[in-house]
Amino acid sequence: MDQWTIALLGDSRVGKTTLATMFTLNCIPGVYPLEQGPFRKQLVVDNRMCFVEVLDAEVLEDHSSAMREELMRNGQGFILIYSVTSRSSFDKIAAFHQTLVRARKMLPPFILIGNRADAHSACEVSKEEGAALARELGCEFLETSAKTAQNVERTFITLIRALRRRKAEEAELAVAPQPSKRTVVPHKCVVM
Repeated sequence: MDQWTIALLGDSRVGKTTLATMFTLNCIPGVYPLEQGPFRKQLVVDNRMCFVEVLDAEVLEDHSSAMREELMRNGQGFILIYSVTSRSSFDKIAAFHQTLVRARKMLPPFILIGNRADAHSACEVSKEEGAALARELGCEFLETSAKTAQNVERTFITLIRALRRRKAEEAELAVAPQPSKRTVVPHKCVVM
C-alpha cells in the first residue's frame, strides 16, 4: 500500500482545515467539530490502496518558522491553497512557493487550488487568474469548495497520481544503467 504525506500550505482562513476535514471525514464542516490533525485516510486510487496523512499548516501558525520549514522538508506532496474570496491570499501563494523551493533540493509534486468556489458573489480572484498562476508555477490547478466537497477528492487524487509518477520516475533512474566511467590509461609509446 502506498503511503503519502501531503501538506496544505496557504494563508490563514483559506479553508485548509475544512478541506482536510472534508477529505478525511467526508463530513460537512460544522456538523462535527473541526479536527486539529494530522488527518488520515485510506482510499483506492486507480485500483491501488493508499494511505494519506494530511498535515495542516494552520495548526503550525502559532509555532516557529522552523517548524513550518520542517513541514515543508517532510511533506511528499503539497497543496497550495488560496481563497477565491481573498485577493491577498492569492497574492501570498508565490511566497509559499518560494519557501517550498528554498526548503527542498528538488521541488516535490504540488497542486494549486482556489478554495471557496461556492462563494460566487464574493469572488475576488477569477478562475483564469488561478489557471495562469498554476501555469507560471508549473503545476495543475483546480477550484474547490471544502463546504460543498466540489473537487476536494479530485484534488487529492490528482496529487497522489503525481506522487506515484514521481516515485516511478525515481525508481527508473535508480535501476537505469549508468554510463560507464572509463578510465583513460595513457598508452606508452615506444619509438624505434
